[in-house]
Amino acid sequence: MKVLVVYESHFGNTGRVARALAEGMRGAADVEVLDIEHAPPVSELTADLLVLGAPTHVLGLSRPDSRREALERAGLPDESRKGMREWVEQADELMPPVAVYDTRTLEAKLPGSAARALVRRLRRRGVPVTLPPENFAVHGVEGPLAPGEEERAVEWGRELLRHAREHLAG
Repeated sequence: MKVLVVYESHFGNTGRVARALAEGMRGAADVEVLDIEHAPPVSELTADLLVLGAPTHVLGLSRPDSRREALERAGLPDESRKGMREWVEQADELMPPVAVYDTRTLEAKLPGSAARALVRRLRRRGVPVTLPPENFAVHGVEGPLAPGEEERAVEWGRELLRHAREHLAG
């Protein structure tokens, strides 16, 4: 089974979750982890399962303005980086099954979620989302990840593989 994990990350937390998910799948699947900046166009994907991760910005997916602000806070060049919002606009019903996660602040208990926003966008495009979205907690805006979140991501990666295999077996 080939799994592609594509993530958007500005402070490194969503990327850490992506790598932990992959760790939970390694040995049982061929897993590739890509920052959104290096992800191929959706039409070129070759995977049996696609896992998408994004940080929660202003109650949903990042926008160019919120991305620019986050990159500035992180001390990274803006260079008009694309985000998950723009990347999934290329999605169609021909995509492989998808699982979605986000990172969001632990302290604020705000109602928004990048993962839920992403699921809505994918479903409107006819893309199957295999499991309910998962949220991983970050301390503050910049992180770090809350204790135990990387371990939970490893376990969720294993669960995703089990579920994907059952889904593919039919």
